[in-house]
Amino acid sequence: MARIAVEETLSDVKALLEQSGHDVVTLEGDNAAGCDCSCVSGQNQNVMGMSEATSDASIVNCDGMTAQEVVEEVNERLQKRS
Repeated sequence: MARIAVEETLSDVKALLEQSGHDVVTLEGDNAAGCDCSCVSGQNQNVMGMSEATSDASIVNCDGMTAQEVVEEVNERLQKRS
């Protein structure tokens, strides 16, 4: 399956993605560079509107979503990429 980077605070999302067969790593440092998708909580949004892309992977903002909804969104985005 895919390699997914998940923010440390999203432990429920991490667990469900692992149960779905994905290779899950904590989103820190350069971990996102080799991932197919990243899941972020949305709590640390960039107020300046500036960003530095470290990967061309999809980014899922999990704010307001259940863990199941996040997994469905990740799977949908991965299908679109293939």
